[in-house]
Amino acid sequence: MEALNITPVAALSDNYIWIVSHNGRAACIDPGEAAPVLDYLQWQRLELAQIWITHHHHDHTGGIAGLKQAYPQCTIYGNRDIAAADRHINEGARLAFGGCDIEVWHTPGHTDTHLGYLLHGPGGLHVFCGDTLFSAGCGRVFTGTPRQLYASLQRYAGLPGNTLFYPAHEYTAANLRFAARVEPDNAAVRAAQAAAARTPTLPVSLAHERQINPFLRTDCAQVAQKAAEESGRKPADGADVFIALREWKNRF
Repeated sequence: MEALNITPVAALSDNYIWIVSHNGRAACIDPGEAAPVLDYLQWQRLELAQIWITHHHHDHTGGIAGLKQAYPQCTIYGNRDIAAADRHINEGARLAFGGCDIEVWHTPGHTDTHLGYLLHGPGGLHVFCGDTLFSAGCGRVFTGTPRQLYASLQRYAGLPGNTLFYPAHEYTAANLRFAARVEPDNAAVRAAQAAAARTPTLPVSLAHERQINPFLRTDCAQVAQKAAEESGRKPADGADVFIALREWKNRF
């Protein structure tokens, strides 16, 4: 039996479409465009069996129609606002691919219907988190709320440290510039900045993100102090720190 493979396919200006493949079959996550996926499938001689959508933004869904046309038997999974979905899913749904169990989480914040896909593989836990968590950062808030996004990130933060995250964008270098402003004395951030010159920077482990991602470090005194200085108000709790950081990052 072949091993499970997870590969990033670059798309648009800074997107990654993740391809999970096993024994000649593939699942792809958030196809913002079809052409690079079709090229990869042909090159690797793979049959597209499933598409998993985290949220409705066009840079995550723009390739669905082209892929469905080429592989009409593939099953598309997404929340209720994904019109092209063959199966509408939400919190608690379970998928199966490559002999692995995939758990679906509702992770609102970036959008109110955002989903995460947690693949329980032989090598550990792999999380396709869309635009909720980025390396050293997090998504902007659109149709969700800042407190929802904070809660979704805290939920992810409770997973084992060796969990691997597969965000949908290569934003690491830019996010680290912000992280360095928040924590100028953080040696892990400086080391990550040097490493970010090589792409892809993903996937990333949760243990690594706990060291460098200010949005997962809201309980750190320096992070809270910087958030208070930038916002001009004393945060009452971790959620307040997060909201101040997110507002600051929006202006950064």
